[in-house]
Amino acid sequence: MTGSAAHKPGTAPDRLTISSLNAASGLRHAFFGRGGGVSEGLYSSLNCGFGSGDDAAKVARNRELAMSGIELETERLVTAYQVHSNAVARVDRPWRREDAPKVDAMVTKEPGLALGILTADCVPILLADQEARVIGAAHAGWRGALNGISEAVVSAMTELGARREAIAAGIGPAIGQRSYEVGPEFPEPFLKQAASNSDFFRDAPRAGHFFFDIKSYVARQLGATGVGGVQVLPCDTCAEESRFFSYRRSCHRGETGYGRGLSAIALKP
Repeated sequence: MTGSAAHKPGTAPDRLTISSLNAASGLRHAFFGRGGGVSEGLYSSLNCGFGSGDDAAKVARNRELAMSGIELETERLVTAYQVHSNAVARVDRPWRREDAPKVDAMVTKEPGLALGILTADCVPILLADQEARVIGAAHAGWRGALNGISEAVVSAMTELGARREAIAAGIGPAIGQRSYEVGPEFPEPFLKQAASNSDFFRDAPRAGHFFFDIKSYVARQLGATGVGGVQVLPCDTCAEESRFFSYRRSCHRGETGYGRGLSAIALKP
């Protein structure tokens, strides 16, 4: 894992990387924080989500700044209309924003095409088989994770020629267990899936409530797909306000909007 400290607006974008993906010479990737963009107020500063309510021109500029961090043109970035599903799209060329499919993962073999995931507490996943030159990216909220988004994106990569054991997977900044309190009914579907999923819940101070470790849950789900390795960045988007956007933090404060962080991966052109 590598990274830099949070930046003021207008400076170089703050970004984190995964060592196993860095080791792949044919890849470019980054998990971008909130620093280094041009947005203001609730969206300060590297907000990359057009659906956030931020000024579209500023979002476009932020995406341009982020893409410069991995040496690609903004026009080569594709993001989906994320709906908390287990649906995957194969990407062969960039699409117009208004044509973005309603999926939560993408895969490609096309060099120079950046797969982008937008998050503000949910889990961003970047994946690569550098030998087969196949990459994937996924957005895992609790619904998508429970319904198999990890297996879906890995399966889609194998359809393009990837080998499961050759895939390196990285989990980026997401909400930490200490910040993710859930109600009494929340654990039931996870425990029905596997009794061992109790590992990801611990009691919260409020009676009948729990703290959920979604990153570890997703990491186990990825491991169960047979990928060669999974690395997890130890960030808590909700607790680390200066570094990351957070949906839950904005809800606690009654704010009217929140920014989205970008995670992106591409095969070198």
